[in-house]
Amino acid sequence: MRIAVAGASGFVGSRLCPALEDEGHEVVALTRHPDDYYGAGTPVAADVHDDASLEAALKGCDAAYYLVHSLDDTDFEDQDAKAARGFGTAAAHAGVSRIVYLGGLGSDRDDLSAHLRSRREVETLLGEGGVAVTVLRAGIIVGHGGISWELTRQLVEHLPAMITPSWVQTRCQPIAVDDVVRYLVGVLEVDGVFDIGGPDVLTYREMLQHVAAIEKRRLPIVPVPLLTPGLSSRWLSLVTDVDGTTARNLVDSMSNEVVVRDPSIRDVVPFEPMSYDDAVRVALRERAVSKGRTT
Repeated sequence: MRIAVAGASGFVGSRLCPALEDEGHEVVALTRHPDDYYGAGTPVAADVHDDASLEAALKGCDAAYYLVHSLDDTDFEDQDAKAARGFGTAAAHAGVSRIVYLGGLGSDRDDLSAHLRSRREVETLLGEGGVAVTVLRAGIIVGHGGISWELTRQLVEHLPAMITPSWVQTRCQPIAVDDVVRYLVGVLEVDGVFDIGGPDVLTYREMLQHVAAIEKRRLPIVPVPLLTPGLSSRWLSLVTDVDGTTARNLVDSMSNEVVVRDPSIRDVVPFEPMSYDDAVRVALRERAVSKGRTT
């Protein structure tokens, strides 16, 4: 199949493109800067905010992956909505038969954060043009270069102790980035909306403590319930390299429990996902290699 990937140079997309090629697919890597693209697939100029460029880039493609979001934009909800609607319409005009979208976990019965509400809206908007949309919903994705993982790692490595807000007690179900890629490849010709996660359900506090133990660090944690989301995001932007807008949008979501409610994906794409601890070790090894170190 000829498959377009929007977000080909990103955290997940840069791993998905070679995996699709390994399966024998022809990959079209959609990028605003094709001359600077060195990943798998053929780079094609396209911008999710430019409908004309999308329709030309998607022409002849059988399917498309949509791995785009705008967390670093204060107006991300509007930007993501416009981009998703435009992508879905362009895909329909180009004759694309399926879009696979990586969204976010979270129960619709909860008071979802703006970030998670936006992910839900994108699911709907991508299909408005009539193209079938398959959705995978994930929580924290663990892997070198992932924003949520980098927050976790940097907090553990930069602080001798942590004063934390109440959201450290929220449960989540992290998943290794390699397992996300396996699921994405596996649902290419499958209809539906699927929850994906690793085998471990942990609080954010437990996630931090696991990383500290693996790195043989001490990390005393003192919860402070009155630490507001605004103060939390400023604190995160001070002690990590994640920008303030992204930090605030992520913090707002940390009060929502993000766990798998429907495990049916395990029957559709059967394999044993990596444990959280193993995913952490892989991410740390990848970082060491990228920095020219050995472990």
